[in-house]
Amino acid sequence: MNAHPNESLPDTVPTVVKLGGSCLDELSGAWWDDLARHGRDKPLVLVHGWSKPLKRLRPEYSEPSAILRDRYGNQSRWTTPAVIEDIKTVSVVMAEDVMSRLEQRGITCERLLGSDGLVRAGAGERWWWQGKQLVELENLVGPITGVDPGALKNLQPGHAYLVTPLAQNDAGKEVNTDADRAAAAIAGATGATDLVLVTDVAHLLIDGEPVPAIDAEAAAAFRDKGATGGMRKKLRAAGEALEAGVARVVIGSAPVTDLLAARTGTVITRS
Repeated sequence: MNAHPNESLPDTVPTVVKLGGSCLDELSGAWWDDLARHGRDKPLVLVHGWSKPLKRLRPEYSEPSAILRDRYGNQSRWTTPAVIEDIKTVSVVMAEDVMSRLEQRGITCERLLGSDGLVRAGAGERWWWQGKQLVELENLVGPITGVDPGALKNLQPGHAYLVTPLAQNDAGKEVNTDADRAAAAIAGATGATDLVLVTDVAHLLIDGEPVPAIDAEAAAAFRDKGATGGMRKKLRAAGEALEAGVARVVIGSAPVTDLLAARTGTVITRS
């Protein structure tokens, strides 16, 4: 197995945190205090979602027609150049808020578009269902094919990167990517031991019961047979992070140190 790029430099190995776009407004001052305390000891890479702000910007993004389903059953936001620009618009406002909260607490912060040399994407699916017919559409979405951790030039305690999870594809186009899976790819590429997926649910639930810990195999089985919606994507991202060498993935809504200490949330490990 190849060594992670930061394996011999523990002060540059970050904690990667995905901030769900649906829950950013709900995070309290105490939550940010906790993140800043953690960030004084470990570099932070924060990857943000944008689902809720995007829907507030344009209500039509909540309509069923805004979501495409491919021939394999995978769903994707129908992303046109206009949607890319709207993602950037809402991301600027979100970034200003997040960076202000961290800087008030003594953490320096810089924003990075994933498409600015950090995240690469492959060719996207071109055939999508519309009604009962498969039609060829250009959807500016692509699967992540690589991350260049060299774009994160200042990984050190007391400093945070805020990543907007866009990517650049092989044709040089800017494309949308799934934020959870982008966070997983970044965690793997930077040698992170921990990936924290902060969302609006406290735990993974199976048969209505909270799951405090689960291994990757069981999580994948539930993903394919029982999980729905956003949780299915989070479990896929968790599996990809673990395969890339991340030691554990935590899903939950609590402060980051509580999640990392397994006092709440769901911890997913390889075994």
